[in-house]
Amino acid sequence: MARVKRGVMIKKSTKNTLAKTKGFRHGRKNLIRMAKQAIVNAGKFAYRDRRNRKRSFRQLWIIQINAACGLNDIKYSIFMKGLKDKNIELDRKVLADIAENNPEEFAKIVEKVKTA
Repeated sequence: MARVKRGVMIKKSTKNTLAKTKGFRHGRKNLIRMAKQAIVNAGKFAYRDRRNRKRSFRQLWIIQINAACGLNDIKYSIFMKGLKDKNIELDRKVLADIAENNPEEFAKIVEKVKTA
């Protein structure tokens, strides 16, 4: 049976690993053992932070809506309850955008909610 020489595949694997760590600092970008560890940790943080990004955007939208509600003399919680009671199905992302870019439209929505 012929002998299998693995140099080509090892070089390919190493090259792919080091390509993933491009831009990392110190030995994490060019030492294979450290690069492998760096890839694993980067993957963990990327997975975690994809979820955290959703959380932080929701917080931001709530803050923006609350500020706009304050300008229209209504509490955030009462505003959101009124939206639900009136069956106005706008999510927080859209409401925050309206509050920031079209304050007069947001005021109209608040008036509808206040009549509830």
